Amino acid sequence: MSIRIGITCGDVNGIGPEVVLKAVLSRPWDGVKFVLIGPKNVFGDSSSWDIPFNEKLTPGKITAEASKTAVGAIERAVRGCLDGELDAMVTAPICKEGLKLAGVHYPGHTEMIAELTGTKRYGMMLMGKGLRVMLATRHLPLRAVADALTKENILEAIELTGETLKWFGLENGRIGICGLNPHAGDGGALGDEESTIITPAIEAACAKGFNAIGPVPADVIFFQALNKQYDAVVAMYHDQGLGPLKMHAFDCGVNLTLGLPIIRTSPDHGTAFGIAGKNIAKPDSMIAAIETAIQLARQPNPWKK
Repeated sequence: MSIRIGITCGDVNGIGPEVVLKAVLSRPWDGVKFVLIGPKNVFGDSSSWDIPFNEKLTPGKITAEASKTAVGAIERAVRGCLDGELDAMVTAPICKEGLKLAGVHYPGHTEMIAELTGTKRYGMMLMGKGLRVMLATRHLPLRAVADALTKENILEAIELTGETLKWFGLENGRIGICGLNPHAGDGGALGDEESTIITPAIEAACAKGFNAIGPVPADVIFFQALNKQYDAVVAMYHDQGLGPLKMHAFDCGVNLTLGLPIIRTSPDHGTAFGIAGKNIAKPDSMIAAIETAIQLARQPNPWKK
């Protein structure tokens, strides 16, 4: 039986539809059935599930209508996964500014899909070229990060990471935990979050059987991970984790949402409005996202009830 992968259009004025079609056409994909979810005037007859789009395509332009269409595609894909029509969903990039214009108040795919699936415990892992990075906080202003970090949300990030590593076949995966401050606080000289919040979370995770190590200074942990000391890294905030990941695997990174009862992956890039409509976008990251979705669809989802 074929694995059924739903792929959303993303913001139709960005590179999403282009990289979707390039990825799907890049190889035979034996044993896989793709369901493209988006407007007929974007995907053409290859669009299996049509989503209304009531204006002319304008590559590179941010519009409320394009974002409404993107959200409609996401909602349809989630329903397809929950109802058993799809085995996994892969999402093309959306535009946060466009979502705001459309009156959609989610900071991104992760939070939107979590709400659509009724998921309270979830996370965001980025992967590429052997590096796996989990975020303890996601889309926050930098000045808000320290106040947002708690023992509980760091512990949850470690637990989700450990469960995901088992999904990938790593039973006792080594999880390196970033410090928040330079030199992981330098014994308290540069901040106390490591001793008061991060270390207690690591100790609690270890007590639950997770192989959590740290806190490790963020300026060395990714080098260590690339040298096989860790199977995954938990970063304290968005750019701490994604800066190194994108430096290492910019063209082939994959975003995986953890904790969902469904499988959702996406390419680790944005809408790239500057090159939209020019047929020069690379599909590598979308291909990698599809490959990851297929891989995970062949294994039992640890969060599927």
